[in-house]
Amino acid sequence: MSQQELVLDSGQGNGAVSEGRRTRSRLGLVVTGVVGGSLVALYAVAGPFVAPALRKICLPFVPATTAQVENVLKVLRTRSGTLVDIGSGDGRIVIAAAKCGFQASGLELNPWLVWYSRYKAWREGVHRSTSFHISDLWKASFAQYSNVVIFGVPQMMDQLELKLASELPSSAKVVACRFPFPTWVPESTEGEGIDTVWVYDAKTFQSGLHSGNMSKPLLEKNPDPHT
Repeated sequence: MSQQELVLDSGQGNGAVSEGRRTRSRLGLVVTGVVGGSLVALYAVAGPFVAPALRKICLPFVPATTAQVENVLKVLRTRSGTLVDIGSGDGRIVIAAAKCGFQASGLELNPWLVWYSRYKAWREGVHRSTSFHISDLWKASFAQYSNVVIFGVPQMMDQLELKLASELPSSAKVVACRFPFPTWVPESTEGEGIDTVWVYDAKTFQSGLHSGNMSKPLLEKNPDPHT
């Protein structure tokens, strides 16, 4: 083989190596982009679900069963007016209540669930009598609601007792699902097992507040100016 042929063969080999390196580099960029985009998409979808769980007290999304929804509606069958579902999830309680004549609202931290609930209410034809809000329950006011539904967790129920007792009108009813309030005495219950709901009358638990049984934390927060 002549020297010229050797040079040509060497040049072709180097060119092939360079082309292979460029191909691998492009492939690496594509893989990096796909993985990075997937992680961003995963964070965008999962972030709103995970973020509430990072809070000190959270309301994990566990869809209400059909029996739970029926029990809530059963204990509120003689009621009307405004209703709020605390931790409304996919909106099924709010939508069912609106179909029964309530002006129903849902408070939910997860924006994806709020948007889905709004779409579902529109699809079910009750969007005019429902509203869904991206809201932290501890920053919301419940003074305008005559009916409250809560799917709570034990760690939050004692604090929620104080908030609701100090904000709700005396004509209000509170329905607790899955877990009862720790000190309130229910006026009735419906269902059994995980489908049990507890009904509380505001006049009853507010009388406990005013008599001093529940007032200590509130007095520490709002001291009496006359003492």
